[in-house]
Amino acid sequence: MIDGLHLQRERPAIVLLVFLHAAVCCVSLICVAYLNPAYHITFDPSRLLVPAAAVAAFALVGLLFAFADFSIGYFAGFYFYGMVAGYIWENFFSEFFYNHQLSALSAAASAVAFLIPALFITSPVRRIRIMSPEAFDRLLTSMLLLSLATVVLAASYNFKFVSIKNIYDFREELTFPPVLNYLLTITSSTLLPFLFACYVTRGNHWRAGGVLLLLMFYYPITLSKLTLFAPAWLLIIAALSQVLRPRLTVIVSLLGPLVVGLLLFALFEAQLASYTATIPYFEIVNFRMVAIPSIALDFYHDFFARHDPTYFCQLRILKMLIPCPYREPLSIVIFNEYGVGGNFNASLFATEGVASVGPLLAPISVFGCGLVIALANRLSADLPPRFVLISAAILPQILLNVPLSITLLTHGGAFLFMLWYLTPRTMFERQASTQVALAH
Repeated sequence: MIDGLHLQRERPAIVLLVFLHAAVCCVSLICVAYLNPAYHITFDPSRLLVPAAAVAAFALVGLLFAFADFSIGYFAGFYFYGMVAGYIWENFFSEFFYNHQLSALSAAASAVAFLIPALFITSPVRRIRIMSPEAFDRLLTSMLLLSLATVVLAASYNFKFVSIKNIYDFREELTFPPVLNYLLTITSSTLLPFLFACYVTRGNHWRAGGVLLLLMFYYPITLSKLTLFAPAWLLIIAALSQVLRPRLTVIVSLLGPLVVGLLLFALFEAQLASYTATIPYFEIVNFRMVAIPSIALDFYHDFFARHDPTYFCQLRILKMLIPCPYREPLSIVIFNEYGVGGNFNASLFATEGVASVGPLLAPISVFGCGLVIALANRLSADLPPRFVLISAAILPQILLNVPLSITLLTHGGAFLFMLWYLTPRTMFERQASTQVALAH
């Protein structure tokens, strides 16, 4: 009853923030067009009315977030909502020639198709396998030791501190054995965030700090922006979730950094006009983290308007069984075609959607992806929302930038879902009882 009252009280704030987020994404893309014309987006103030009306119409989809409970689908869905709002905006200013009306409608329909299962299928599954808290603690220790061993072994192959501007000069030279490469990805994307969430929610702050310290060593090994910012991002999500309820935490986690980037852009606009300054924060957050997933949809729509869809042959297991015109990963195919963005990875909306079946059938494919996330909702349904929020903090960032299949397998998304299923619920009941006893 108390939770229901909280949800009702949050609704006006959520509606306001969701609509504000769509508007901020558009303003941010105007600034991105000013700073990054090589990505084929422009801005013409004389054509402002129609794009604004289109985004305003799509923003009504955001009302779904006011009526859905928190879940991992809520977390991922809100990030995708911002991505699609941004694409619909820049779709009107794209320099590419394809059917923009069809593509915008496809993107909006795909968003709705994803959100319906991802937001509203949340009932818990019946748990056949129940792990004891003692066995679970041993599992956590094993995961921590595996991550530590991965760092030590990987550091023998590469360990150098490189500024974020120069990582691409060195990253192509990195070579790790396939097994070690997989372990680096899954431990940094899934295992360590899960460990951090366990220790934070159980009040083991020293162990949580140790996990963050270990995660910091991944950047000089992998030279990846994701590993560079992962420790800070986990801290931000943990801090926000301490003072805000989960749904507001999700929205503020994306809207807040965007607003900071726009404020910095306004502050340094004069210097930018004379090419005497740059805004690294804006380039990393507003451009790389938020705008690129929207821009990627533009590139994929343009490319597959002129080329055959993949029919999922980009999946490695299918590529071995059926002929595929694209021998290289799609990220390389797109980069070779346009020459910008490095390896141009993209979200499931672009890959499992547009690239695989084309814009007309993309909503059906994306609906299937939404069902996969709905399964994750069910596997984590009766866990504390804050625990799910922190343990999945990195996942929406990954989903924005790589296909769902890679998220599940290479980045360990499927393993995270299994860990949620195995997590003993009594562990949190015991922690809550301890906190109540201390309070009295």
